[in-house]
Amino acid sequence: MAENVRPLRRNEIRQHNETLILQAAEKVFAEAGFGGATMQLIADLAGLPKANLHYYFASKEDLYRQVVQNIFDIWLHAADSMDQASGPIEGIGAYIDAKMEISRRHADGSKVWASEVMHGAPVIQDYLETTLRDWTTGRAGLIRRWIDEGKMAAVDPEHLLYMLWATTQHYADFGHQIETLNGGPMTDRQWQAAKDSVKSMILRGIGATE
Repeated sequence: MAENVRPLRRNEIRQHNETLILQAAEKVFAEAGFGGATMQLIADLAGLPKANLHYYFASKEDLYRQVVQNIFDIWLHAADSMDQASGPIEGIGAYIDAKMEISRRHADGSKVWASEVMHGAPVIQDYLETTLRDWTTGRAGLIRRWIDEGKMAAVDPEHLLYMLWATTQHYADFGHQIETLNGGPMTDRQWQAAKDSVKSMILRGIGATE
C-alpha cells in the first residue's frame, strides 16, 4: 500500500519558493552584480515562472535588499558569542570560527555585500549608517573593556574589527583565487587548519589572554 504523503500547506509552499528564489538571487547577484542581474535570470535559475518572483518580491531592488539583509543578519549574529565571553581568546576566537564558516557556507552572499560596498553602497547605505554603526560601536566597547582588564594589548578596536572582517571574508570574496592556489576546493581539514591559523596569528598579535 502506498504511503500517504501529506500535501504541502500554503505557508510551506511559500517558504519553499522564497528559499529557491533567494538562493538563486544570491548567486545571480554575486556573479552579475545588481545592474547585470535580471528577474528573468533569477527565475530561470530558481526554476520558477518570472511571475512568481514578482508575487514574492515586488521589484529587483526588494529582492536584492532581502539577499543583503540575510547575509547581514547572519554576520551580526556571528558575534553573539562575544557578548558572553570572559575574554578575547574565547570571544574573538569564536567570532573568527563563525565568520570563517559563514564564508564557507555563504560565499555568494558575502560577494554580494562586498560588491555593493565597493560601489558606494547605493542600495544599503542605510544599513551601514544605522545597524552596522551601532553594532560596531557595541563590539568596540567590549574590546576596550578587555583592554582595560589587561586581557589584550591596547590596539584600536575599530581597526581590529576591520582586520577580522577582511581576513575572514577573504575566503569567500576571493574564493576562486584560493581554490586556484590550493589546487581545488578546500577540504574540511583544510578549513579547520585555516581557522586555527587565523585565530593563532590574530590572538597572538593582540596579546590575548584568558
